[in-house]
Amino acid sequence: QAGSRLKLKSSRPTQLPSSLLPSAAMAGLLRSAVLLGLVLFAAPVASLTFNTADAAAKNRPVSRVITLLKDMLKQLAKEAEEDEAIYDKMACWCETNDREKTKAIADAEAKIEMLTTKIEELTAMSARLNTEIKNHEKEVAENQASLDKATAIREKQLAEFNGEEKDLLESISALKSAVTVLSKHNGGAFLQMPRTHLLGVAATLQNELSKHASLLEGVLTRSERRAAASFVQAPQDYFDAAPTFKQSYAPQSGEIFGILSQMKETFEANLASSRHEEAENQKAYEELKAAKEAEIKAGQDQIDAKTQELADTDEKNAQAKVDIEDTQNSLSADEQFLSMLKEKCQMTDGE
Repeated sequence: QAGSRLKLKSSRPTQLPSSLLPSAAMAGLLRSAVLLGLVLFAAPVASLTFNTADAAAKNRPVSRVITLLKDMLKQLAKEAEEDEAIYDKMACWCETNDREKTKAIADAEAKIEMLTTKIEELTAMSARLNTEIKNHEKEVAENQASLDKATAIREKQLAEFNGEEKDLLESISALKSAVTVLSKHNGGAFLQMPRTHLLGVAATLQNELSKHASLLEGVLTRSERRAAASFVQAPQDYFDAAPTFKQSYAPQSGEIFGILSQMKETFEANLASSRHEEAENQKAYEELKAAKEAEIKAGQDQIDAKTQELADTDEKNAQAKVDIEDTQNSLSADEQFLSMLKEKCQMTDGE
């Protein structure tokens, strides 16, 4: 993973034991021994030149010195070989650690560059996701507000319809009763109708004309309105035993019957229209509600998905920052070690 730590090979230098390093004191002692031996060797040689008579007597000690010197030379040669081997090991150690630390430093620098780019990308992605989440939240809020507004309008429409429907149903029922009463006397005068029935019909007619004046606008002709008004104003004129002058011009029951029937049919048609409009309004609201709820859900899904993506991005970014800090610390330690290594190995070469 891009966010996981890149494990750098931080090779530890191979420490050489001190017993393998050449001893300066020992080398000095050996040099002194060699010089002493040469002096001892030179003295007998001079005596042999000037005093051949004593050669036989001194031959045996000189032989021992010569033998000792030869052994010392052999030991010195052996130790020189060992010193060369130790130097070769030291050189190999320096070279190996130099190579490994140089590679570790290069890897660390490459990783730091990669992590720097990754942190920049993750930071930009985090900012973009935050902006997108805010935009989605704004859209969800707007869609919810639109739905709430539509719901409020629908509730108001429904309340108005319920009130209008109730009123129309009551009016239709009252007109239906009036028509039923008049139908029993249709074709004749109101003289045969009980007075209470006649007053009830007149009251119904007056009430409906007043309550639904706007609804009846353009429905009744002027003559019908005058006839209805005349009947409403003086229904008692139709209860005299003998016809009066007014009764000779008064509307007959058939005309009033027709007016009431026409009003009832108008109210029924209006009720049917209102119910149809209510059904259309409800259908439109349901469609709008479904669309808005779908948009709200889609927006909320986007918010949830991008919120999770943002959390993952921020976590990767935080891990990358930890990785780059660890890598920088490791790089600093490797650079310090390499500098010390070069200094020590240069000193060894000088010696």
